[in-house]
Amino acid sequence: MQQVQTRIALIPAYEPADELLNLVVQLSDAHFRIVLIDDGSGENYRRIFSAAKRFADVLIHETNKGKGRALKTGLSFIQRHFSENATVVTMDADGQHSVGDAIRVTEAAASDRGSLVLGCRRFCGEVPKRSRLGNAVTRFVYREVTGLDVSDTQTGLRAFDVSLIPFMLGVEGDRYEYEMNVLLKCARSGIPIREIGISTIYFNNNEGSHFSTFKDSFIIYRDIVKFAAASLTGFAADYGVYSLMVAATGGLGSAVSIPLSNITARVVSSTVNYTLNRRFVFRSKDSVAKTAAQYFLLAACILAGNTMLLSFLVSNLGVNEYAAKLLAEITFFTLSWLVQKFLIFAKKPESGNSGSMAETETSV
Repeated sequence: MQQVQTRIALIPAYEPADELLNLVVQLSDAHFRIVLIDDGSGENYRRIFSAAKRFADVLIHETNKGKGRALKTGLSFIQRHFSENATVVTMDADGQHSVGDAIRVTEAAASDRGSLVLGCRRFCGEVPKRSRLGNAVTRFVYREVTGLDVSDTQTGLRAFDVSLIPFMLGVEGDRYEYEMNVLLKCARSGIPIREIGISTIYFNNNEGSHFSTFKDSFIIYRDIVKFAAASLTGFAADYGVYSLMVAATGGLGSAVSIPLSNITARVVSSTVNYTLNRRFVFRSKDSVAKTAAQYFLLAACILAGNTMLLSFLVSNLGVNEYAAKLLAEITFFTLSWLVQKFLIFAKKPESGNSGSMAETETSV
C-alpha cells in the first residue's frame, strides 16, 4: 500500500499583514502541514502568530535574523519532526503565492525527487517596476555565472523533497542572498532545476515586501562585486606595469614590445589578484600550494589567449595598444570568474545542520 505523501508549507515571516492568517487557513484546508517562522517581528505582531498556532507549528526568532536563517530554522525543524516521505514548499508571507500554485509545485517536486521546483512568475500585467527590473538583473547575472537560464530567480515559491534538506542547510547565507546562493549551488552540484508557471500576485504595489533594493541587492551580488573589485585592483596593477613596459620597450617594435609588456604585467597582477581572491573574495581554506597551482595554470591559459588576442588587435587590426588591452581584459573576465568560483576556490559540500539553532520552538 502506497504511503500518503506529506505536504509541508514553510513560511518565514517578518512583520506580516493579516493576509498571512488567510493564507495559513487556506493551506490548512488544503491539507498542508504548516511550519511558520516569526523572524523577530516583535510584540505588535504576536496576535497574528498566536492565531496561526491553531493551524501551524510556529517557531520564534526573538530577534530578526533574516529570511535565509528563518528558512534554515524551519528546515531543521522539519528534518527532526517529519518522515522521509514528505515534500516541502517554501512560500512568502505577503500573499504573493496562491494555494493552488503551491499544490502544483509541490506535486511536481514529489514526482521528481531530488529536483528543485521553482514557481516562476510570468511578469505580465501590472507588475511593480522594481520587481520586474530586479528579476531581469538577477536572471542575467545568474545566466552569465552558471550558463543556465532561470526565468524567475527571485521567486520564493520553491518545492523539494526532504532528501534535499541537508543540502539546503549547507548553503551559505542568512538573508535574501540565501535564495540566490541555493540556485548557484544547485547549478554547481548538478541538482536539476524545474520551472512551473504561476500567477503573479501583488498587493499595494508590493509595499509589504521587506526587500531593500540597494542593501539586499548588494548582499545578493556581494561575491560578484568583490570579485570585480579584486579584478579591478589586479587590472590596475596589470595596466600600470603594461603601460610602463610599453613605454620602456617601444624601440623593440610591437612584435616584441607588446608580448613582453603583457607577460611582465600579468605576472605581477596575477600574484596580486590570486592573493585577494583567495583571502577576501572566496575565503578558500584549501592549501596555498593546491589553489596557487590551479590559479596560475588558469592565469597561464588566460595569458596565452589574452596575449594572442592583444597582438592580433594591435598588429592585424591596428587598434591602439591601450584600447586593445581594455578589450582583451573584458573578454576574459567572465571566464576567469566562472573557473575560480566553481573549480579553484569552490567550497566543499557541507552536510547536516548549518550551525546551532538556538531558537524557541512552539508547536501545537
